[in-house]
Amino acid sequence: MPFTLFHFGVGLGLGLPVRRRLHAPTFILANVIIDVEPLLVFSLGLRHPLHGYLHTFLLALPMGLAFGYIMHFLERFLNSLYKMFLLEVDDDLSLRSFIIAGVSGTELHVLLDAPLYDDMKPLYPIATNPFYNPSIMLEVYSLCFWMGVFGAVYYLALLSLSIHRKQSKRKCVQEYSTDND
Repeated sequence: MPFTLFHFGVGLGLGLPVRRRLHAPTFILANVIIDVEPLLVFSLGLRHPLHGYLHTFLLALPMGLAFGYIMHFLERFLNSLYKMFLLEVDDDLSLRSFIIAGVSGTELHVLLDAPLYDDMKPLYPIATNPFYNPSIMLEVYSLCFWMGVFGAVYYLALLSLSIHRKQSKRKCVQEYSTDND
């Protein structure tokens, strides 16, 4: 699914509910980062399959590992941004949660793309795609779309709950200050 938001939706729909265990921003972005390959092929006019080496389970693994490690390193710089957007909770996550998020995101990307594209070789070095089944394209896209809808609704619920908590806290502080005057 090059250049689509479908992978972002899956990342959001699965990543937000498990953000206490896995690093949600890493998982969300890892679902999308694999499509840097078709982007480069398109934009640079490369004579290379759109879904080449990164779209294999073999190379998605080290890509996810590296991405998880990089996101763990960037955590100290981006933590407040993640919390502001409610992508993280106050719990400190271990390097392991970043690595698992990176690997599971990149591997999920390959799994979702495998039935859709005949140029993919997900089991590289095996030269065929045993998962290729374009007849389920609508189901895969529907799954991705509805996971995105679920993720958006979940995120809006998180925002609403956060606003409600802040208003309740503000109201309690105001009541406390007027009671003590």
